Amino acid sequence: MLRGAGAIAIALPWLEVMGTERPARAQPAPARRFLAVYTPGGTVIDRWLPTGTETSFTLGPILAPLAPVQNRLLVVDGLDMKSARGEQHQSGIIAWLTGTEQMIEATGYASGPSIDQVIASRISAGQKAKASLQLAVRWATGKSHGLMSPMNIANFEGTAPYSPIPPRLDPVDIFTDLFGTLDPGASDDAAVRLARKRSILDFLDRRYATLSARLGAADRQKIDQHLTKIREIEVSLSSLPAATSACQPPDLVDTSDYNPLTGLNADDNGSIVDSSTDAAIPKVGKLMTDMLVMALACDITAVGTLQWSDTEAKHTFPWLNLANNHHFYQHNGGFRPAECELIHTWYSEQHLYLLQEMEKVDMGGHSLLDESVVFFGSEISDPASHSKANMPFLLAGGGGGLRTGRWVRYPSLPHNNLLVSILNLFGDPRTRFGSLAYCTGPLTNLT
Repeated sequence: MLRGAGAIAIALPWLEVMGTERPARAQPAPARRFLAVYTPGGTVIDRWLPTGTETSFTLGPILAPLAPVQNRLLVVDGLDMKSARGEQHQSGIIAWLTGTEQMIEATGYASGPSIDQVIASRISAGQKAKASLQLAVRWATGKSHGLMSPMNIANFEGTAPYSPIPPRLDPVDIFTDLFGTLDPGASDDAAVRLARKRSILDFLDRRYATLSARLGAADRQKIDQHLTKIREIEVSLSSLPAATSACQPPDLVDTSDYNPLTGLNADDNGSIVDSSTDAAIPKVGKLMTDMLVMALACDITAVGTLQWSDTEAKHTFPWLNLANNHHFYQHNGGFRPAECELIHTWYSEQHLYLLQEMEKVDMGGHSLLDESVVFFGSEISDPASHSKANMPFLLAGGGGGLRTGRWVRYPSLPHNNLLVSILNLFGDPRTRFGSLAYCTGPLTNLT
């Protein structure tokens, strides 16, 4: 009421300021770490999908191993990989993180960057010892014969011409590169080797700079990109991580029975079997997982990718008593849903291990998982038809305000919308990503 002259009372209309003050909702801090995890061959979708409601649901049999971390998961249902245009499997792994069509006429690869590299440019490149890490287990099987191919590449550079980035394969080499410098008993010989590497890189930098002055614009751009990679190596040599309570090198298990280059001996149909290497996949995969988790915890990098094989996955699963390769069970031997379910359930067990290890790491009052976004995906949804409708995607973590413990469903929206939404979780304000014809904007109901 307002009381005017002569004690006349005048009623006011209801104003918002009169209501109870509502607490302001703080804008969540951007996510600080990103992992992408690839598993081949889609899934058996009716055995993968949950049942129930958005916040009260039961995981399907394939995802059931993840029940202990269900509150850290966001099951994303109903997205179609519409940007996957090209060869059935190749276009899927290319589009998974890039949202672009396969360039059949040119290189056969992507026509844009993968989101991991875009994210790395914001939170990792020039700030960490390594801008990103790409690791793979039992990679380049079958027709790619151990070599880089559109059948096995998921990561692409952040700038044109968006060159493919092959993953690292040798677990011992990776361990030495990432954690060898954390050995307190290392001798002074390490300092000598480090100085030598720096002098070689300095020499190369000068030689390339001289060459660049004599080149045309296109070649100069290629040389500049090459120099950027050299400078990244220089940063990695001078940014050695120190062991802390969160940063502890994983145990280096014996992997002498595992040949990371066994794909070089592969034949097209997977009939050549490396029994020893195949049997070592579980322990090597665990080691690769441990190294990725500690690379994040030790601040060696903020971005990583783990590929469980490639789109052909022509290796055997002796620990599951499966004598044939995954591609055989998908369609080469006719669709075998029981065997495919067994394989994908095992992959869910590996996802559980990754997330639990991330949750164990204390980053100072919160876990590594709390500040991260983990994206699990594949190149197809249905093995029998190669369909890319209703892709089996999972998100995990709490970075960027991601609200987990939910099963969210969308009406056949393009998966590019998810890619741009992931970028938004890292503070990237864009509203479109990848091939624009297949992106209508960020998804709602993720945060």
